[in-house]
Amino acid sequence: MKLTLTLNGKSRAIEINANDKLSDVLRLLGCASVKTGCHEGACGSCGVLLNGRIVNSCLTYAAQADGGNVETVESIGSLDAPHPIQAALVEAGAVQCGFCMPGMIMAAKSVFDKNPAPSDEELAIHLDGQLCRCTGYEKIQTALRNVAQAAGVPDALVGGQGDRS
Repeated sequence: MKLTLTLNGKSRAIEINANDKLSDVLRLLGCASVKTGCHEGACGSCGVLLNGRIVNSCLTYAAQADGGNVETVESIGSLDAPHPIQAALVEAGAVQCGFCMPGMIMAAKSVFDKNPAPSDEELAIHLDGQLCRCTGYEKIQTALRNVAQAAGVPDALVGGQGDRS
């Protein structure tokens, strides 16, 4: 079958099999950031935005994205102009091995796209499916709190706790 989608702002078409997973098709289309750490939806490293919602692309059939809009981390920043989430993670020292980061960044982006001032609890809920085996999450949480503050959100609104770093 033919899959047609918008991938990172560009219209794409590819022949797929009915049982192909979105993660595999995205890798074929050149999205090296899409990792498949578990093939079970448990780690979140394959996280992408499908029509504005974070999905585990290793569990999502590619056919489910037909006619849809898919965003991967390749679309949101570059080395020269990183997305604020990317810049904050680096600045806070929240990136170690980096394997989980593309999915983590996309999950965080899905939260910030809906609410520029998410609480710590909201972030924890939305990042629950994102496993990071290196950092312990505190620096990730600090980085994401800093994103909201950089956007001009008063300290009192960021997680309701101000800057705890």
